Amino acid sequence: MSDRTGIFAGDDPFEIARSWLAEAEGSEINDPNAIALSTVDPDGMPNVRMVLLKEVEADAFVFYTNYDSRKGHEIDTAGKAAFVMHWKSLHRQIRVRGTVTREDGEKADAYYASRSLKSRLGAWASKQSQPLGSRTELMAEVAKLTAKLGPNPARPPFWGGFRIHPTEIEFWADGAFRLHDRFRWERKGNEKTWEISRLNP
Repeated sequence: MSDRTGIFAGDDPFEIARSWLAEAEGSEINDPNAIALSTVDPDGMPNVRMVLLKEVEADAFVFYTNYDSRKGHEIDTAGKAAFVMHWKSLHRQIRVRGTVTREDGEKADAYYASRSLKSRLGAWASKQSQPLGSRTELMAEVAKLTAKLGPNPARPPFWGGFRIHPTEIEFWADGAFRLHDRFRWERKGNEKTWEISRLNP
């Protein structure tokens, strides 16, 4: 008999993730949707940085970025990524590993259009991860593009979403005396069903 009760109960890990995120939105001071995203370069050297998760879909996690950034190139090369969401207020975290595809269509257009004008123009101006001479140089580029693109710029061709399709999701909650609760949901090969295991703390 499973002891996945309370906050771990349910047959859909994405629904559990949405539930935890919704709870965190009421308790975290800043950016409850922040994730530490990990990628690897062609030599296998890892990189990690904070990005904002924008959607938990029926079977994937979606975030947006500059495709020409370091993370963009590393994701395109490896086709894989991992992330962790950690909420200090809830004493919980979610770990995800999986394969990655681009979200480069209407959904990306809609999300880009929902951002503030300054953020949309910033996406055009920033050559993300490339060396920059000064902030003055960056702001001059923003001003130039503001005049050129006007009040409704289209989504840049080098900017869009990535969709992480998990092969593994772990739900972790703090326990007394460091006896934490951990449940791993795992898909093997091309299987659509999840194998669920309770892990030692």
